[in-house]
Amino acid sequence: MAGSVNKVILIGNLGKDPEVRYLEGGTAVATFSLATSETYKNRNGELTSTTDWHNIVVWRKLAEITEKYLKKGNKVYVEGKLKTRSWQDQDGNTRYTTEVVADNLTMLGGRKEDATTYPTESKKEPAQSNDQGAVFAADDEEDDLPF
Repeated sequence: MAGSVNKVILIGNLGKDPEVRYLEGGTAVATFSLATSETYKNRNGELTSTTDWHNIVVWRKLAEITEKYLKKGNKVYVEGKLKTRSWQDQDGNTRYTTEVVADNLTMLGGRKEDATTYPTESKKEPAQSNDQGAVFAADDEEDDLPF
């Protein structure tokens, strides 16, 4: 097999509101934690639930959309790639973290009372038009193509 694949797909709930900052050039970057849960029967036949936490990073327009429309507890579908980065802490130790750099995000769970929680200008139509969420991708940039 030639090449490799770095693809992550997660569905979970935001653990906190997204934190957004703007870099010197005005580029937006948002970070948030996402909880995914799994329920299974243990050896004794009892239902057991485990939760994993994932650090999500989104950039540019997707970060601005995240800042505007996502809140703690929202259920989202996230697609992206794993990225590990390192830095030196105060004591000179090398620290590492692995994050999901998202390039596609879908809000799940249906509409709330406020219909403005789902943008229309950058909404992609879901594969099935069930009005359950809005899809956003990092490549949702404006262009002059007539289609």
